[in-house]
Amino acid sequence: MYVVCADHLEQAIDEFVDVYETPPDLYELENVSFTDWSSPSHCTFCQKPPVYLVV
Repeated sequence: MYVVCADHLEQAIDEFVDVYETPPDLYELENVSFTDWSSPSHCTFCQKPPVYLVV
């Protein structure tokens, strides 16, 4: 699972496919919510605010 900014979306997709050998599901964080999870305050790869969830 990756929580990324728009700049790192492609990198997250590439890494996900390399590991799981299947395309990920993509979600915009502003459009999803989970009861037992809150998104991190920054991108997995940098300090920018996250925009996408890659799972």
